[in-house]
Amino acid sequence: MSESYFTYKSRPVVRSGKTIYYGSMAKPYVVMMNVTKEEQTEPVATASEIKCYLMKTDKNLNPIEAIAKTAVRATLYEALELAAAWLKSTERSA
Repeated sequence: MSESYFTYKSRPVVRSGKTIYYGSMAKPYVVMMNVTKEEQTEPVATASEIKCYLMKTDKNLNPIEAIAKTAVRATLYEALELAAAWLKSTERSA
């Protein structure tokens, strides 16, 4: 069975609760984003602070060692744009 994911700039975006993963676990890096603050706007809540982590996907590293970069952004759009730039940068340097 073929799985399909929502994508942004040709990379998968997967959400579980307030955590969003951007990128492929088959690549050397992925970006994890945690929604830390929300504003209630009708009819849904909107993220107002997102912590972003560029992480190595090496399963032998503990989660703290896997973090390569961190940042905070105010909107999901800003967080995804940063994540896309980070992943593009890691692909160029590989």
